Amino acid sequence: MKLRNSLLVLLSTLMLAAAQPATAVEKKPVPSGTITISQGQAGYIVTAQYGGGTLRYRGRSYGFKIGGVGIGGLGASSLTASGTVYNLSSLRNFPGRYVAARTGLVVLDKSLGKIWLKNEQGVYIALRAKRKGLMLSTGLDGVVITMK
Repeated sequence: MKLRNSLLVLLSTLMLAAAQPATAVEKKPVPSGTITISQGQAGYIVTAQYGGGTLRYRGRSYGFKIGGVGIGGLGASSLTASGTVYNLSSLRNFPGRYVAARTGLVVLDKSLGKIWLKNEQGVYIALRAKRKGLMLSTGLDGVVITMK
């Protein structure tokens, strides 16, 4: 049941992202804060992730939980990531549904990878990921962020 609900969230998020009209001129993203994430990932074509992190925004730290499902992955790994949050004009625009694109490879403690997330309010997150485990990770995810 939980997997079914997660897949429905993924599909609705991906459909919403595809339905958003493209603008002729894309605005340059404005850095708003920084983020760190720790999570676990496992996948065999369908990928699941779970974890949490900290958003540093306007001089304060905010804890959050993150979870989601996606398409495109094989293996299992733990992940730590850090990066920049863009276009966050208000803290209330941070939680919610995100579409995430990821690419990466991990073998034991050697890894490389990047993750990009975007939500309905135009908040954009760019992450550099470090993983441990054994996983090939390339695909799209539906991700939900909730504040602690």
